[in-house]
Amino acid sequence: MKQALTKGLFNWTVLALVGLAIILVNVIGSFLYYKIDMTKDQRYSLAQSTENFLANKENFENRISIQVYLEGNMPSEIKHFQTALKDKLQDFKRIAGNRIEYLFTDINVGSEEEINAMRAQLYDKGKGIMPLEILYMKDGTQSKVMLFPGAIMSYTVNGITKENVVQFLPGTQPGHPYSLEDMSEIMETSLNNLEYNLIASMRRLTQVNKPTIAFLQGHGELTYQETMRARALLAPYFNLKDVTLKDSIAALNEVDGVIIADPQIPYSDSSLYILDQFVMHGGKLMVFMNTLTHNEDTLMARGMTHSMRKNLRLDRLLFDYGIKIHENYMMDVQCAPKIVPFAESTFIPWFFHVMATPSKHPITRNVDPILLKYANELSFVDLPNIKATPLITSSTNSIPSGLQPFVNLGLPLNYGKSPKLVDNPTDEINKLCLGGMVEGYFNSHYNNRLPPEFVSRLPKKYAFLPKSNKEGKVLVIGNGTFFANTYDSMPNPKGMNFLYRPNAFNELKMDLDLYQRRISLYYGNQEFFQNIVDYMMGDNSVLDIRSRQIDIKEIDKEKVTKFAGFYKTMNMLLPLGIIILLSVLMNYIRTRRYARN
Repeated sequence: MKQALTKGLFNWTVLALVGLAIILVNVIGSFLYYKIDMTKDQRYSLAQSTENFLANKENFENRISIQVYLEGNMPSEIKHFQTALKDKLQDFKRIAGNRIEYLFTDINVGSEEEINAMRAQLYDKGKGIMPLEILYMKDGTQSKVMLFPGAIMSYTVNGITKENVVQFLPGTQPGHPYSLEDMSEIMETSLNNLEYNLIASMRRLTQVNKPTIAFLQGHGELTYQETMRARALLAPYFNLKDVTLKDSIAALNEVDGVIIADPQIPYSDSSLYILDQFVMHGGKLMVFMNTLTHNEDTLMARGMTHSMRKNLRLDRLLFDYGIKIHENYMMDVQCAPKIVPFAESTFIPWFFHVMATPSKHPITRNVDPILLKYANELSFVDLPNIKATPLITSSTNSIPSGLQPFVNLGLPLNYGKSPKLVDNPTDEINKLCLGGMVEGYFNSHYNNRLPPEFVSRLPKKYAFLPKSNKEGKVLVIGNGTFFANTYDSMPNPKGMNFLYRPNAFNELKMDLDLYQRRISLYYGNQEFFQNIVDYMMGDNSVLDIRSRQIDIKEIDKEKVTKFAGFYKTMNMLLPLGIIILLSVLMNYIRTRRYARN
């Protein structure tokens, strides 16, 4: 009797301890958040730059409040996206602690007047969160739901509150809802961009000091109207202004970076000297230029035209920094088609519209091929204390033209349906540089070239520097128009001037003429340009997030059809087999245990 009582007490004690351990684990788990990412592409982990940004209290000391409006009754596919968003925010909070707070709010709760008022407030006449309408089947009937898949971030500094809107999923136009079946690709893209959208919004919200970037003017560069879309990408993070040198040595004072986009007029010695000394003082120089030009209208009208040298003289400056721009055009089989109305097939593979191959550098990692129309070949000059990095190249089936080439629309016809521009079209040696960067300490282009009396007359503040006093960066792309946009104009009702806006179609991602003919050729010009400026200006907080790519593997339908029966049978029999096995095992253990007694 005593033995049975002791045994029963022992069993109850073990049971109580197990129950207490389970409760304790759950309590501790409610305060701790930890996960292990076993995926190959680390899709459930934060990028290193994200962790660095959130962990550094200098980026934001006060609390960022995030009010998310993706809540309530919604299809399971949207619920999956909502869960991913919650996990991402929980990851952020794990690193930033109390400096981040978030709340999910269902706006479809309350009276009809309250709901409509909240929707109007969030929409804010098109300036806020764009609504998303989805059609889906529920209980055999078609249902429609309106969601506001976005958030409002707020941040307070010195008593001043700033707000940002984050759109997680694209909105829909009134009367044009998405069907749930059409949402899969949109959801994949949005999941891929989730971390970037959150960090980019935080970065805009908390940034105090913005570096200044100057778009150089005065030498036929791209105009303000032609760079409006590119400027819109940079404006949240940088102060932008147009600068005309006008032989003023102080023209680039208070400027951190200079963008030279497609110049057409030669640079004077005084302009080159100002740029040279800007680089010697650690300025970041970004040059996008072609050394040749030709008349595209003549090419389309006559089918052929000559190219001409620009003689910009800027290439001489860049040569002394370690980058040589050749006076040729690259031809590449990996190219965009050209629409030629009088051709037999309307489209021809236009070797001069190169789809450049990105490298593994953070600027180009996982960026789509970059479309460069009539690009020049680049090469590097071996200089001490200078690190040279190629960023984009041609493919292995490419070749440079001769100097000042003759451009002829009949060129693709000479190579047939399977063109080989070189004898060994798979050899890596055929890859030629189309864009690159040099970093380090440069020697002045004007070293030993200036008369002593000129140097002696310079004010002390602008004393000539024969060598860099800070580490600098110079980037060159052998094309000046890859981030240009077309634009519309309209009369300004308040004056005689015109108002301008870039065309609604984003030409930094697709070609409008090809898109209208159902050729969806995507390219990475926009991301490439953003990454260039971020890297050159030393802000890498979103660089590796933007260049990060999570591959969504497509389901192999053939395998599904072939092995569907096997996996269905396994799903039915395996759980039953495990239950039967456990039952036999438990029965065996009990039989042996009580047989001893």
